[in-house]
Amino acid sequence: MASVSTPQQTTETILIEHLPFETDSGIAKRASIGLIVLATDYTIEHEWREIFKHVDGVALYQSRILNDDVVSPETLRAMEPRITDCTEVLTPGTPVDVVAYGCTSASMAIGEEKVFENIRAAEPQAECTTPVTAAFAAFNAFGARRIGVLTPYAASVNKIVAAYIRDRGFEVPVFGSFNEERDSTVAKITPASIENGVREIIKHAPVDAIFVSCTSVRLVEDCQRLEQSLGIPLTSSNHAMAWHALRLAGIEDKLPQLGSLFDL
Repeated sequence: MASVSTPQQTTETILIEHLPFETDSGIAKRASIGLIVLATDYTIEHEWREIFKHVDGVALYQSRILNDDVVSPETLRAMEPRITDCTEVLTPGTPVDVVAYGCTSASMAIGEEKVFENIRAAEPQAECTTPVTAAFAAFNAFGARRIGVLTPYAASVNKIVAAYIRDRGFEVPVFGSFNEERDSTVAKITPASIENGVREIIKHAPVDAIFVSCTSVRLVEDCQRLEQSLGIPLTSSNHAMAWHALRLAGIEDKLPQLGSLFDL
């Protein structure tokens, strides 16, 4: 029988260094947006993914901020000293165009300008937004002054929210709440319950627009259908803040499938 020779195996690794490569703008060829998410928020990342999948060339980077599942004025304000650190880890060494702080009630309890100050300590060049900042921008875009508000919050937080909106020159003729203090429970409130709450609000007084407050509330996927059914402009914390972040980044894409706000 003829013998068969086999290639001699080597134990050394062939190392090929400094291979040529090219670079482009990466996934952020149009804009980069940073989002600070509450550790107890199980909704905003899902809803923002639903929105951002319609927008090409915009990168979304996220960090999570430690907070208490029980939402109260005290637990909301306790987040303030953590905002800068959470901003710093979004894209270390690389600036982002916009930073969004994902808590509606904390933005009011702390104050928008204080939130922005903490963000800009880490990202001085960034445009900043919060859910309530975005809501005010949305109300102005709608041309709305009389706002129906729906929240999940406990009474102590609702007082802050109602006063903050009124202090910025808007009327709040109807304010509805589920009065639930746990953020993790709010994330499980059904879209049908949200719709029923919105419909209850518009029964009681004429309003120019509806604002559903709290980033844990689910509305984005039903916004256009419900808005068309009601015949009134509608937005939520996640919905308004995603729109505002895109507009601050210079992204003017019209996305009417997400509701009338995204067509403005």
